[in-house]
Amino acid sequence: MDLGERLKLYVITDRRLRDEVSTVRDALEGGATAIQMRIKDAPTREMVEVGKKLRKLTLDYDALFFVDDRVDVALAVDADGVHLGPEDMPVPLVRKIAPGLIIGASVRTPEEALRAEREGADYLGVGAVFPTSTKPDARYIGLDGLRAVLKVTRLPVVAIGGINRENVRDVVRLGVSGVAVISAVVGAPDVKRATMELKREVMG
Repeated sequence: MDLGERLKLYVITDRRLRDEVSTVRDALEGGATAIQMRIKDAPTREMVEVGKKLRKLTLDYDALFFVDDRVDVALAVDADGVHLGPEDMPVPLVRKIAPGLIIGASVRTPEEALRAEREGADYLGVGAVFPTSTKPDARYIGLDGLRAVLKVTRLPVVAIGGINRENVRDVVRLGVSGVAVISAVVGAPDVKRATMELKREVMG
């Protein structure tokens, strides 16, 4: 299975909504194909402890496991990859110190997408596509912005930001490899069911 296929339904943790282990277990049971551990402002030791539990779960379900921002934690827990924002370690440097990691890069514009591709990213996280409660200050690019990025890159594109059951078909129709969600799954009363319903829409 190629990378794009494995990024089809990408669930990101958010402990403000629900703890990581129960989130990931239920999301995997619902059919998530990739998991990203996103923990802000926690001690590194705690990130590693949680990350090891999530790594075991993702292996049990044959899902990819990414760590947000932290290359050291990704290596420590034997994650498949790391996802980098614009303020994080540059992609070429991560490639140099951790050649085995899959590297995702967050981009908003075609120019940023081309730069990330040139620097050696393996996939792009593109957004925010729609307004999102998880990052209320994130400027959103809309479907037109997503379409513009898709036109210039050959890398797998994972759309993120405000994606839910109501709008996911519009996103998938543009030709993305996958969609990344937080609130639509982690904030749902029943995480497993929300994941299953979203996957049904994604698989279309």
